[in-house]
Amino acid sequence: MKKLYSNKLVIFSLVLPGVLVFLFAVLAPIILSVYYGFTDYSGMGEAKWIGWENYAALFHDSAFGRSLLNSLLLAIGFICIQHPLAILVAAVLDKLQGRAEGVFRCIYFIPNVISVAVIAYLWKFIYNPDFGLLNNVLKFFGYQGKINWLSQQNAIWSVLLVLIWHGFGWGMLIYYTGIKNIDPVLYEAASIDGANWWTTFFRITLPLMKPVIQINVTMAIISALKQMETVYLLTNGGPSNSTQFAANYLYQQAFKSFRYGYGNAIGVVFILICIVTTVVLNTVFREKQDA
Repeated sequence: MKKLYSNKLVIFSLVLPGVLVFLFAVLAPIILSVYYGFTDYSGMGEAKWIGWENYAALFHDSAFGRSLLNSLLLAIGFICIQHPLAILVAAVLDKLQGRAEGVFRCIYFIPNVISVAVIAYLWKFIYNPDFGLLNNVLKFFGYQGKINWLSQQNAIWSVLLVLIWHGFGWGMLIYYTGIKNIDPVLYEAASIDGANWWTTFFRITLPLMKPVIQINVTMAIISALKQMETVYLLTNGGPSNSTQFAANYLYQQAFKSFRYGYGNAIGVVFILICIVTTVVLNTVFREKQDA
């Protein structure tokens, strides 16, 4: 077996399929996107080279700016609301024993198993101003008015609530797995020294979870940038682009407005933002760990 794997021809034959998949399924589309971003291609006919016009137009596109702002708000919601709650729930689940631990773990993960289409239409009914669950709950407590939760003033907050709730299970599961990999001996030693649950959480769990937190935060920011399916089915970026996100706006421009070149320019900017965000977060967490 050692002689077989030392054969360069065998190594090349094993590596080649993966390299080809990367070249034709990942690298080639990225290169084509960069190229089409410099053209006025509509998806049909010939592509005319127009240089930086698409990128210049992006800087004056209020809808694109709004999509980035909404992505920033969602990223803040993920980091400041979803993830603190997820890591606390994961820590509490770790302390449960027996069947209860598995039951609650499944309950929290259920939204991630349900189809995005079902989730979107479920929340449409919840937000309905005439017979929706939220307005009926408010009516039960004495409020007689009707709130349009998907109006221009309220829509972005309603969409953010759905996205934060829907992604909670993944974040919780990753934190739960990270906590499970912490050596129980550390908790036993802390318990012998008289440390309570909160002290153990802040002095043992959180410091040892830094690599997991780094991965989760990076994934959360990238996920905030590429939100599309739920937004598309719930509001499609409306009303008046108040719930627009970069991925949904890219789809609208490229495949509905037939501005394929402009859509690819949005995609290239999106990729650059993801790369810069990942590098910055890796640098910040590396400096904290070194300190």
